[in-house]
Amino acid sequence: MFNSRNFFLFLIFPLPLLVPSALADLSQSGFNDSLPYLWPMPSDFTFGNSTLSVDPRLSLLAAGNAGNSEILKAAFDRYRGIIFKHASGVSMLDKLWGRRRTFVYDISELKIDVQSDSEELHLGVDESYTLLVSKKDAHSIIGEATIEAATIYGALRGLETFSQLCTFNYETKDVQIYQAPWYIKDNPRFAFRGLLIDTSRHFLPVDVIKNIIESMAFAKLNVLHWHIVDEESFPLEVPSYPNLWRGAYTKHERYTIEDAYEIVAFAKMRGINVMAEVDVPGHAESWGIGYPDLWPSPSCKEPLDVTKNFTFDLISGILTDLRKIFPFELFHLGGDEVNTDCWETVPHVKQWLLDQNMTTKDAYEYFVLRAQEIAISKNWTPVNWEETFINFEKGLNPRTIVHNWLRGGICPKAVADGFRCIFSDQGVWYLDHLDVPWDRAYHADPLEGISDPSQQKLIIGGEVCMWGETADASNVMQTIWPRAATAAERLWSKNETVSGNITLSVLPRLSYFRCLLNRRGVEAAPVKNFYARRPPTGPGSCYDQ
Repeated sequence: MFNSRNFFLFLIFPLPLLVPSALADLSQSGFNDSLPYLWPMPSDFTFGNSTLSVDPRLSLLAAGNAGNSEILKAAFDRYRGIIFKHASGVSMLDKLWGRRRTFVYDISELKIDVQSDSEELHLGVDESYTLLVSKKDAHSIIGEATIEAATIYGALRGLETFSQLCTFNYETKDVQIYQAPWYIKDNPRFAFRGLLIDTSRHFLPVDVIKNIIESMAFAKLNVLHWHIVDEESFPLEVPSYPNLWRGAYTKHERYTIEDAYEIVAFAKMRGINVMAEVDVPGHAESWGIGYPDLWPSPSCKEPLDVTKNFTFDLISGILTDLRKIFPFELFHLGGDEVNTDCWETVPHVKQWLLDQNMTTKDAYEYFVLRAQEIAISKNWTPVNWEETFINFEKGLNPRTIVHNWLRGGICPKAVADGFRCIFSDQGVWYLDHLDVPWDRAYHADPLEGISDPSQQKLIIGGEVCMWGETADASNVMQTIWPRAATAAERLWSKNETVSGNITLSVLPRLSYFRCLLNRRGVEAAPVKNFYARRPPTGPGSCYDQ
């Protein structure tokens, strides 16, 4: 194993030697230097009081099984571009005046050591890492920056943390790491840390979705829940049933199969899975534009027709096509807000119910369970909204993951019955609810009401939901951020992080992270506005809005 402490570097400098000076204490710049300005907060860490300079020609030393990873190489290049956006090593004044100066930097190499050569991205993949950033000492005249991880995805999380340690000094015009040496040992609290986007209520161009995915990586979120279709529009190409995307708003607001592949591949490069959702049997009116036989009648366009094999053949065809695109083992089948009243008004459906000796509630259950069987046959684990658990928990396949959204207390009941659960209580983690302040979202805990450790393990995580009725490409980012960051930290960091006065311990870091997002090109709205996504109320610093 390479150890920079055992290295002696001898350099001859024919030109004047300059060492970048340290910036004044953070406290003099309006920051509390007792706080680590990292988001989400790492599990365990120590830091010191030294300042290190980082070479703008920072190189990557890939060790272990990281050497051949294109994911790692691409990530290093991305983060190097973020870290050194302002720093080139030569100032414009020096160029203009023809001055040649040589700098010695404390950190010139980032070593990343990965144990596993697997790049499989699955639920629960090991995202832990350790990060060491040390100053030069008596044993070495160079500093050390090392990330060690079991998997490539842990290394990606470590790279994000390293990038947040790096700060551009506008006076010396170089990148510095304050409060060194740093030792960070980090791992996520939950395996599933999600963000839902809704491309049915408003179409989101592919580049916008990519920007959302990129921003998710900054907060260590790892699942994009893609609510692709709904009653308003069906924008996705399905080769087996090519008329389905006639349900798109227009021919310009569609996703090709190639678009979907590209989104999934883009997300994987950032350690993010994409969980697709096809919501049945409700929320599906748009399906019938291309295939009217799916509608029970012209006046009853949803729920889908439960009586026809064609309905389930089409669902099977959709899932067969999507299985080739979405490798993540979870697939969301919806199942929420199903109003079955109109089934009783359609003669052939009413007769079918009589023949099957079913009520409309029974037929709702029959539909959901048959869709689950189709998904399971294609090696997917079904995820369903909580109404399916509320209405017929005993009928659900035991592999079902219950997705809470409507009310509190559902996850405790689900895990008590042996189901896994995802927490998305609309009162705190629905981003389209613009009147939820940052602190209420931050105080939410997926484990609330669950004390049994064996049941706590069945909470796989949580998700913030960006429903699209009032959000499109013009405002989606500032609606997501920075409030999504509150959930991101609660899902990654230890529960102890929320203890104490969060106005003092969390708000300054959240404000700093919001401004970091802005610097990275993410349109994150002010933190302290009562209504989310509102612009600033007047002039002032980014860090105090």
